[in-house]
Amino acid sequence: MFQARGASLSRVTNGVRSDPTAWTDDRHKRGLAGEEQAIQYLLSRGWHILAHRFRVGHKARRGTAFGSPLEAVTGAKRRELVKAARVWVDRHGRPADVYRFDCIALIDNKLEHLADAFRPGWR
Repeated sequence: MFQARGASLSRVTNGVRSDPTAWTDDRHKRGLAGEEQAIQYLLSRGWHILAHRFRVGHKARRGTAFGSPLEAVTGAKRRELVKAARVWVDRHGRPADVYRFDCIALIDNKLEHLADAFRPGWR
């Protein structure tokens, strides 16, 4: 979960539950590396990181054979993300705030940021 400048929520620790150096699945390592790259990008633009690695159970994509990572954010995936975000907001957020989803894609180490990609429908 990320937050723009000026807002105030309590900081939440990351969701890594095991030592990444012990991971044997390259998809997990690639996913964490991509997430760290996205975090650095957001930090460089003045965002504050409240939490990360809040899992929904899916893994990073390996390539673009089935479309770009942004194209993979289908209606079904949006619903899963919104459900996970609802849990996060219930535990750590402020339900009265307005929330939005940005999407970040990494293709061949090139980062693409789609700001305000969609909004949750819970309000």
